[in-house]
Amino acid sequence: MRDEVVELGEPDVQDLIELEALCFDYHWTREQFLLGLEGEAFKVIGVRREGVLAGYMAFSLIADEMEILNLAVHPDYRRQGLGEALLSRSLEISEANGTTKSFLDVKVSNDPALALYRKFGYKKIGVRKKYYPDTKEDALLFRYDFPQHEA
Repeated sequence: MRDEVVELGEPDVQDLIELEALCFDYHWTREQFLLGLEGEAFKVIGVRREGVLAGYMAFSLIADEMEILNLAVHPDYRRQGLGEALLSRSLEISEANGTTKSFLDVKVSNDPALALYRKFGYKKIGVRKKYYPDTKEDALLFRYDFPQHEA
């Protein structure tokens, strides 16, 4: 069964907060989610399994750029393709919106995320030293260029 990736909104904020608390020491607040969703500063997509929010991804679309803000998968549902499904759907949405490039940052120690992004063709373009407030770890900056289609 293929997981259905759907757009999430204000009614999903409590589930998003609970999932983030399971996945990250440093997480967004209700106000941050609401501000972004209401102001359409970013999109949030997710996958539910048996009524549980199993994974979600937040990303912004500005001009021709997409930035991945957060990607989280519930510990009970990891290594089951949810990260791939979410990333794939976000790239489809972005491409349909005329996006030409995507950016993200990821903790240097986050091997599963690094493997996922590299699998999709993201390339390392830089480092932000001691970027993360919770661990003071470096962030690796990645970029992906969408395939150019002939007009």
